[in-house]
Amino acid sequence: MTEDTSKPAKPRQSRTGLTSTGARKAAAKSNRSRAREFALQALYQHLVGRNDPTDIDHFTRDLAGFHKADALHYDALLHGSIEGAEQLDALIRPLLDRKFEEISPIEHAVMWIGVYEFQNCPDVPWRVVLNECIELAKEFGGTDGHKYVNAVLNGLAPQLRPLEVEADRASGKARP
Repeated sequence: MTEDTSKPAKPRQSRTGLTSTGARKAAAKSNRSRAREFALQALYQHLVGRNDPTDIDHFTRDLAGFHKADALHYDALLHGSIEGAEQLDALIRPLLDRKFEEISPIEHAVMWIGVYEFQNCPDVPWRVVLNECIELAKEFGGTDGHKYVNAVLNGLAPQLRPLEVEADRASGKARP
């Protein structure tokens, strides 16, 4: 009898661009997706540490991988969200079932990104904004934080992108 000395085969990762946890693999992320990730990290620093936006910006640009991000989109998300924070919160607040203080800073920042993009990035379809924000909340937020982000942003989409949402609903691409 010979002894089997072969190693067990490593489980193959799927080639769908997702990790075993369902998050997108780094190689599958677009420059804009990476910009959103860096903007999320920077907005988190702003919300939690009340750090100066310029200091946050310099710190974030020095992080590994920033060169693969869309720097212009990152700038718009970071500075646009911080400068428009009161307006963004005013739009988000009516859809919340709790106070902002009770919401994770990750989910808060993700909602800022989503609302900012709904308002200022018409080249990004509303469903892409929604999906990207859900992915951010899944990857960086709490267990069910993505569901909360989805509910709030899905509630704001018809208000902020009415023609686009209605067209998708009429064509069957979005739920009525």
